Amino acid sequence: MITKNMLISEILNYNETMGEILERNGLSCVNCPGADNETLEEAAEGHGVDLEELLQKLNASRVKTSIDDEL
Repeated sequence: MITKNMLISEILNYNETMGEILERNGLSCVNCPGADNETLEEAAEGHGVDLEELLQKLNASRVKTSIDDEL
């Protein structure tokens, strides 16, 4: 499960979809040097992004990807 306390770099390591979701929601984290030091909560706050909505999208994608991998 992805949480607000995870580093952006940890989230990006799940799969390539995570970076796409972050990008679509206003967080250009893929090439950001802060990805190794900034939590999802800090990034969302700094960019004016709704944290709860973003968490839902990231976790929904993570679950979907896990199911797809099992098929």
